[in-house]
Amino acid sequence: MTNKIVFPPEWHPQSAVQLTWPHEDMDWAPMLEEVTECFVSIAREVMKREKLLVVCRDERTVRDRLGEVDDDRIIFREMQTNDSWARDHGGISVFEDGVPTVYDFVFNGWGLKFPSNYDNLITRRLLQTGTFAEDVMPANMQPFVLEGGSLETDGKGTLLTTVECLSSVNRNEYLGKEQLEYHLKEIFGLERILWLENGYLAGDDTDSHIDTLARFCAEDTIAYVQCTDETDEHYAELREMEEELKAFTRADGSPYQLIALPMADKVEWEGERLPATYANFLIINGAVLLPFYNSPKDQEAKEALQQAFPGREIIGINCLPLIRQHGSLHCVTMQYPEGFID
Repeated sequence: MTNKIVFPPEWHPQSAVQLTWPHEDMDWAPMLEEVTECFVSIAREVMKREKLLVVCRDERTVRDRLGEVDDDRIIFREMQTNDSWARDHGGISVFEDGVPTVYDFVFNGWGLKFPSNYDNLITRRLLQTGTFAEDVMPANMQPFVLEGGSLETDGKGTLLTTVECLSSVNRNEYLGKEQLEYHLKEIFGLERILWLENGYLAGDDTDSHIDTLARFCAEDTIAYVQCTDETDEHYAELREMEEELKAFTRADGSPYQLIALPMADKVEWEGERLPATYANFLIINGAVLLPFYNSPKDQEAKEALQQAFPGREIIGINCLPLIRQHGSLHCVTMQYPEGFID
């Protein structure tokens, strides 16, 4: 079957990465200085290689923090925002018969856990304000609830995701697994879906987004979180997940190359374990931005990921501030393929 819809992988050449900038009326308020510095670090690395789209409440405030920037490399769009998780409220990019198309799904705060009235409108407003290239088509996908962090694509018709998230309460609970699979195949031009039944991280609000657990690095390669400490609460679940990944095969029946990323050292804040994970990296043009957690395992994760991306620079970004609000680097970014933003 020839798919008319292509869901490109993250390593597809990119035109821009979106950041939704933190401000004092978000949950970031008690740590705004620290988290802003993290956003600045991400922004600077992105702008070395492609454009940066900044959704923010006040452009001047962001410019003051970034310092001197090349205006040809940055786009600002001012609007109200609830939070800064662009991966989940950002538009999802596909090609329909070769035409670049931005899907605008419902974002409802990960199953009505958090306010999302402003964030659910961000993609619509970006489409209305001429942010995207002239030939980019908008596609209103309501009432389907879907977050970018729940999807991993190889760009060749295979999707990797988790049952826990897509079947969760207050998202699309009216759809059974078979209906979900049919719908996802239709809208993303998929041949098959690899469903993970196991895997979670303590402190994760997303109901086990795939981008915290396992990631496509190439058509034949998956990087995943491996837990080898039998005393860790994640040990059994992540071992089961590992076995599932080993059993998965490519469309031609060959096994995947699996690259184990270390389980991040335990990080706690105010008595709660936080979902630190090295799987939450971002692929950009020529590089991979990898979350660091001020741990010796940072270097171990970097070396492992370099195996998956031999031709890209692996750049560590301190993400300890980000995980205080239960997300990491990939969660605050959304990439747009080449041709989507001029």
